[in-house]
Amino acid sequence: MDFYNYKSANMSDLPINKNVQTLAPPLGVEGPSIGFYPGCSLEGSSKEYCDSLFAVAEKCNVTLEEIKDWNCCGATAAHNLNHDLAIALPARTLALAEKQGLAEIVVPCAACYSRLATSKNEISSNVAAKQKIEKVIDLKLNADITILTVFEFLQKYIFPVVDEHIVNKLNQKAACYYGCLYSRPKETATLKQIENPMEMDEVMAKAGAIPIEWAFKTECCGAGLSVSRTDIVAKLSGKILEDAADRGAESIVVACPMCHMNLDMRRPEIKKQINKDINIPVLFITQALGLSMGISADRLGMNKHYVPTDKVVTCIVKKEA
Repeated sequence: MDFYNYKSANMSDLPINKNVQTLAPPLGVEGPSIGFYPGCSLEGSSKEYCDSLFAVAEKCNVTLEEIKDWNCCGATAAHNLNHDLAIALPARTLALAEKQGLAEIVVPCAACYSRLATSKNEISSNVAAKQKIEKVIDLKLNADITILTVFEFLQKYIFPVVDEHIVNKLNQKAACYYGCLYSRPKETATLKQIENPMEMDEVMAKAGAIPIEWAFKTECCGAGLSVSRTDIVAKLSGKILEDAADRGAESIVVACPMCHMNLDMRRPEIKKQINKDINIPVLFITQALGLSMGISADRLGMNKHYVPTDKVVTCIVKKEA
């Protein structure tokens, strides 16, 4: 759908979510509340990312309030086809979040975060673009809502109370893989060190794992080429897996659904590309943290991976008092 057809289309034709969920703290206990944008992946191919995020939040008494009537951010397709459409799709979700009274939202998917942050940046800095997009989405937009990555969410809402909930040590070497979209472009990147980020490493250290030093923290896995050019994905992801394996990693930890899909699901193609069978499992950061908090592997969706995660679960030891 091009921008001009989009402008006159019924908004009900968009990929919009009607099944809104809210995770609330236990009765009689009041904790912090934050908006939540799942995007398409967290309700489909990466449901375990969503489930584990909610499980960790619940354990720490944090309310996640899903944005009502949210739509797809446009992902790779929209900004490859039409710039205005790529700005309008995330802008509609931001406007709905503001209308819902949310001051902050956490966006766990790296691609969704990039699209929402890019849209906010353009609308905030360009009055003409803001007016144009408001007409398209038929909603007022201040573009002053705070958008948090999963790292920022964990640091702000989970870290202050997580120590009292950690009962296990993961007890293994972990390669923390950030991928492309948390470190670039610079206009939306929130990592303190772009070339050697440590935010995920800090989470894994709290979980009792040993984050390794390695060379592919922010290299590209192939991203949206997973279907159209699987050969490129196999080559790029193969290099990531090889470096992690060569440095003794026992797991790879990610915070991006596309990165997880390429490193986990594309393992047969990677094996053909590099002529090696690397069986290192790939976890979402919230799954790893959840295991250290004593949340069951089933609830965290550890059985939803292509590469078995049994080795991670069996490495767990009780944290010393």
